[in-house]
Amino acid sequence: MPPRRRRAEPRPRLWPYILLFLAGALAGVALWAYAPDLPRELLIQRYANEHSKFIEVAGAHAHVRDEGKADAMPLLLIHGSLGSLQMWDGWVAELQDRYRLISVDLPGHGLTGDWPRGEFSVEAYADFIEVLADTLHLDRFAVAGHSLGGAVAWTFAVTRPERVSHLILVDSAGFPREGGELPLPTRLARQRLVGDVGIYFKPERLVQRSLLEIYADPAMVTPERVKRFAELQRFPGNRQATLIRARTQEPLDPSPLRRLDVPTLIIWGAKDRWVPIADAFRFQNDIKGAKLAIFEHLGHDPMEEDPKATAPAVAEFLPTEPPPALPPPQPQTAEPSAADQVVAPAIVPEKD
Repeated sequence: MPPRRRRAEPRPRLWPYILLFLAGALAGVALWAYAPDLPRELLIQRYANEHSKFIEVAGAHAHVRDEGKADAMPLLLIHGSLGSLQMWDGWVAELQDRYRLISVDLPGHGLTGDWPRGEFSVEAYADFIEVLADTLHLDRFAVAGHSLGGAVAWTFAVTRPERVSHLILVDSAGFPREGGELPLPTRLARQRLVGDVGIYFKPERLVQRSLLEIYADPAMVTPERVKRFAELQRFPGNRQATLIRARTQEPLDPSPLRRLDVPTLIIWGAKDRWVPIADAFRFQNDIKGAKLAIFEHLGHDPMEEDPKATAPAVAEFLPTEPPPALPPPQPQTAEPSAADQVVAPAIVPEKD
């Protein structure tokens, strides 16, 4: 009788172990990348200073600094997307002997955080600026805006022309992107699962990459600056506001720029890789009488990258005296009704 062959033992299945390893690796990456909000009090202690004050503005607990000469021309400074009022520190240092300089963290930015209104569009921010001006008892004032803040500034000037004496746009948003395609971060944010999860990843690496694109000089991307940008994104409410803005902000309509009739200065970094320098000339063309100052060696944040070079352009453009208040509107005289009008005959008969 021939010997029986032994059955070959089945090979152990590897795929469960592979899946388990991949799941563990993914969980480890997620735990490493996960970055919850930082405590509000910690960040206020770290990034507020002696000029900081927190005031209620349209329901937001707004971080505001009011510096410089109290009796001089008020200049309201509006930062861009993911920025904060610290971006104006260089101009404040250079111009505080000439102007009253008011900077603010917009809702969803810096140390202001969430806004009960729940809207973070350009139009909503223009409403916020109006309430802020009323709260600070500003009648007429100059306004400067950078990037997204530039769009807020010119939208405010278009819709409230009686409030704005002078307008300064710094590498401002305003015109559609070439080709009409949304930026990659915005497209990712609009993907529900990707956006909802992605906002909780550590922002340091993305911040460093963005800052290397923002500044023409890589030396500006210091560990301290990267840390400040990244930590302020983790202020409670800021990342959620960024996600809402990315999902709801419609493309801007630049056609109202042609209606502007206010002295305007356009400041631009020629090495801006985020907003093309061609847009600077489009603003100059659309805004009647606008002046343009281009800085050849600066990037998207020229006021921060070289305040000593850019602030003199502001000083040359903007008077130091506060603008006169506009006269109150005259009450309209009511037109007499038909019943009140006495109609004389076309021909007066002669008396007998």
